[in-house]
Amino acid sequence: MSLCLQMLRAGLIVVAVLFSWPARAAPSSAAILVYHRFGPQVADSMTTRTEVFVAQLAALRRAGYTIVPLATVVDGLAGRVPLPPRAVAITVDDGHRTVYTDLLPIIRREHLPITLFIYPSAISSASYAMNWAQLQELLATGSVHVQSHTWWHPDFRVERRRLDAEAYRQFVRQQLDKPRQVLQSRLGVKADYLAWPFGIHDAGLEAAAKAAGYQAAFILDERHATSRDSPLALPRYLIVDGRGVSGLIHSLQAGERSANGAQP
Repeated sequence: MSLCLQMLRAGLIVVAVLFSWPARAAPSSAAILVYHRFGPQVADSMTTRTEVFVAQLAALRRAGYTIVPLATVVDGLAGRVPLPPRAVAITVDDGHRTVYTDLLPIIRREHLPITLFIYPSAISSASYAMNWAQLQELLATGSVHVQSHTWWHPDFRVERRRLDAEAYRQFVRQQLDKPRQVLQSRLGVKADYLAWPFGIHDAGLEAAAKAAGYQAAFILDERHATSRDSPLALPRYLIVDGRGVSGLIHSLQAGERSANGAQP
């Protein structure tokens, strides 16, 4: 075989390999938002005015975002279902009474999928919180899912310093197990998702959450959740009134660019 023929054959092999090599797909990504309280005025640092929230929903849709249930995001990032482009999930933490008084009418009007992360010790107990009947009414919309925010929203860093190793282990177990039991008995809800209080988590807590039966857990971070993230530490954007409408869209566009440009 001549040298020219050998070189030609080698070149054809290289070209064939290049064109047959599967492209490395960009990681799937989605934005997860977390709100806390709503109302006509800013009552505290965690309140979003209802009119701002409604304007944000309209702006998301105009910008081409699709609001989906949180379960769609979790399953999409895991590759179990297709994840629509520019997917956004909305979550609300703590179980504040304004979820019932101010958010529920919007949920009904917009057929808005919402996931509530509550700590059951406050329900029908704390003056700022909803009661069990109100949560039942929210569930009856078919648009609302209720999940765990631990039993009483502790700061795990404080408790780890305060308790010895065994006491801390038992404390974590109670905080993770008890809300699942109570939500099942009170609402008939199987709580598979967990929002870490204050976004605090570590490898030990993630392992404990997995052992307790949680399939996904959520932290606070200014970025999109991607298929490269641990399912027990999926980031959420913390949304407060000061973010506004244009600020929200700007944040999500920046997060989207970062997620799409990141290499595994």
